[in-house]
Amino acid sequence: MKFALIAAVVLLALAQGSFAQDAADLAKLGQYFEELRTKVTEELSQMMNNKDLTGQARTLLEDGKTQLEPLATQLQDQIKTVATNVEEQIRPLAANVQAHMQPVLDNFQRQIEAIFQKITEAKAIGN
Repeated sequence: MKFALIAAVVLLALAQGSFAQDAADLAKLGQYFEELRTKVTEELSQMMNNKDLTGQARTLLEDGKTQLEPLATQLQDQIKTVATNVEEQIRPLAANVQAHMQPVLDNFQRQIEAIFQKITEAKAIGN
């Protein structure tokens, strides 16, 4: 389709630019573009009717997969390395935070237990 459009535009441009051409030359040019259009149409029809397109597509996909698998493996290894490094850096920080927060949590737990004990005693006195 594109070839036919290009051929038509070229034909019009040549016809417009050279009115002095002989009619025989113009007829030969027209015949040449007609043959070109026919050839392109036949080739496109053959390509569309070719049953091997599915096989070619499969081969192309497999080739792409083969090329991408090493890259994916390399990327996965790099991600594992980064994750290990991050874990090594965060682990001491987490231990430090836990060491600082543990006394606060223990104190909070004692206060809650004291409140529950007072409530329990108040219930016992009220009954």
